[in-house]
Amino acid sequence: MGKVPRYFTPQENSEPNTNSDKNDFVTYDVDIKKTHPKKKKFKLGDKKLKAIIKKIPNPNPKFKGRVPIPQELLNKYGKGEGVDNKSIKTKTHQKKIERKEENIKFATEQAARTEILLTEQSGCLEADEGETTTQFTQKQIASNVDITAAAKHFDLKLQFGPYRAKYTRNGRHLILGGKKGHVAAFDWVTKKLHCELNVMESVHDVCWLHIETMFAVAQKNWVYIYDNQGIELHCIKRLNKVSRMEFLPYHFLLASCSDEGYLSWLDISIGKLVSQYNSKLGRLSVMSQNPWNAVLCVGHAKGVVSMWSPNVRDPLAKMLCHTSPILALHVDPKGRYMATSDSNRELKIWDIRQLSGPVQRYRLRSSATNLAFSQTDMLAVGMGNIVEVYKHYTSAISRRAYLRNRFNTPIGNFSFCPYEDVLGVTTDRGFTSMLVPGSGEANFDALEANPFQTKSQRREAEVKALLEKIQPELITLDPTIISEVNVPSLKEKVEAKQKLLFIKPPTIDYEPRNKAKGKGGSAKMARNRKIVKEQAKKEFIKETQDFVPKLSKSSKKTTDNILDRFLTVKQK
Repeated sequence: MGKVPRYFTPQENSEPNTNSDKNDFVTYDVDIKKTHPKKKKFKLGDKKLKAIIKKIPNPNPKFKGRVPIPQELLNKYGKGEGVDNKSIKTKTHQKKIERKEENIKFATEQAARTEILLTEQSGCLEADEGETTTQFTQKQIASNVDITAAAKHFDLKLQFGPYRAKYTRNGRHLILGGKKGHVAAFDWVTKKLHCELNVMESVHDVCWLHIETMFAVAQKNWVYIYDNQGIELHCIKRLNKVSRMEFLPYHFLLASCSDEGYLSWLDISIGKLVSQYNSKLGRLSVMSQNPWNAVLCVGHAKGVVSMWSPNVRDPLAKMLCHTSPILALHVDPKGRYMATSDSNRELKIWDIRQLSGPVQRYRLRSSATNLAFSQTDMLAVGMGNIVEVYKHYTSAISRRAYLRNRFNTPIGNFSFCPYEDVLGVTTDRGFTSMLVPGSGEANFDALEANPFQTKSQRREAEVKALLEKIQPELITLDPTIISEVNVPSLKEKVEAKQKLLFIKPPTIDYEPRNKAKGKGGSAKMARNRKIVKEQAKKEFIKETQDFVPKLSKSSKKTTDNILDRFLTVKQK
């Protein structure tokens, strides 16, 4: 290994300059700027550095980096237009806004990219030329689908009808209640029976509570709570002669209406009756909840739909939907539209967000006694013993039904199963599970409603739901009002502050007289100045006392005795 050349190494061509007088010295050519060859200092932006950093070629040129995000998905998850930085004066706030906009853009792109995780897609029926989907029967549909979907079509022949049925929020469990006292709860996917009992009196309605281990039954006089083994847990005598029930999952409220015209809200987490009052509108038998704001929509015999909250004794809003008695109503799962039907064979679709409409109007062959929306904007209409399912009911008038099925006996009620292409229909003689392709949401949120949850997951979800429970005081017609500023009360506060006189007393320039030497000192002059200022302040307070608003007479009087707070207040 050779020697490392130094900066003082003499050059090969250079010859030392000799001097006859001084032969002891040798002159070298020194390059001071020259650096050590092994020490390579690179700076940011250096051309040598850019030459060294080489991009590794793509081993598979077929896939050129990340797939671009479609503009449709970006518009779907977008948060709207950003903030214009030109209107912001300071640079620090401009940088903050820019960082915030970058975070929002990144979150939008990530949310759009998660669409790839939604692997399932909803299906539908497609007819050939010269055919319609209405002519397809359930037998034909079940014979042309896979075994798993075909197993979801079944019939139960029962003899204690007419029946009413309801699914759980995750669509896994089903409860049946017969008018003659028959109650049964089971897992309809695996056909495993949880419990079956006869309450030996009439059953008017059934309803699941927050989990599938508890359900409520509206019997002849009172409402009873049972567990999944058929054991009676509670008898709620405050809720008597109940005709319909709805459960509000985020508020843990069991809402009910009775034949006597009473509306009730029961908090099942603490067993307390939140509110109960008479609607003064006669018998109540048509009721549905709005999932968007947890308001109850009740139909009446005069064609009016009233909306109720447990906080107000009067209805929050009233809509004159028909000129004849309302037979059925239902609100879609997203809280956008409401469907109503009356005895004059009319069906109307209303925009419940703006309380306007009707958006669409239909004329039916006979009066519709049952209505139900699906998760994919399908509408099921029950007329006597016929069930019809419509698609795209809001954008345009559906001239022809998507599906139609006829039963031998009149229909009790029906509802779409969440996350399944199934419509559960109850009749006088039992229960039928219809296949409706494309009616259920293909992808589910396991943290919201999990059809495959285990026992430990169910316990964790119950505890989390109790911790996130919403108070009934927040049930309003517009749930977004809680995030707004209360403008009227704010104006009142500002006006009250403006009425008060926050005026400082005028400053007094006191200049003492010049007295003879020895007559007055500095301490005496300061004392006189203080006396004059205090006197001027007292006079100013007396002058402004008439302008200060006086306290109301209803203000509480202070008492010396602390035990006086336990005394009864005299009513005026």
